Formats: sequence, C-alpha cells, structure tokens
Amino acid sequence: MGNIPFSNYQGPRLPPEVQMRRVNRVLFEELTPCQREILIAYYFQQKTMPQIAAERQVNKSTVCRTLHRAEAQLRKFLKY
Repeated sequence: MGNIPFSNYQGPRLPPEVQMRRVNRVLFEELTPCQREILIAYYFQQKTMPQIAAERQVNKSTVCRTLHRAEAQLRKFLKY
C-alpha cells in the first residue's frame, strides 16, 4: 500500500448515519431558528435568496448574511 499524497487526503470518513446525526444535532442545537429556517429553505427546499427574502419580508442581504453565518456555524461544529 503506497502513501497517499497529502493534497488528496480528505481525512477519516464517518458512516453516513453518524454524519447525519451530527448534522441534525448542529442544526437543532447550535443554530438559531432564523438561521435554521433559511439554511433549510436554501439547501433543502431549493429556494433562491430573493424568494426567501420576499417570504420573510427582509432584504436579500440579510438572508445572505444569515446564511453565511449559519454555514460558518456548521463548519465550526462539524470539524474534527
């Protein structure tokens, strides 16, 4: 077995069920309700930022900023 080049190494892989438990925990314990709703609308319901902004009656930049903060929280808590 040869060495894996560092540039291609992606770290250990967790089983999918463990990954989903971690994502759900972060979604429901670490994010605010507003962040959670916008993240779900954008990624799972495939809505655009202008659509989300219109539904929530806020500026598009507010949606963008909230989504960015939610993504940062996810990255922070899902790191090893």
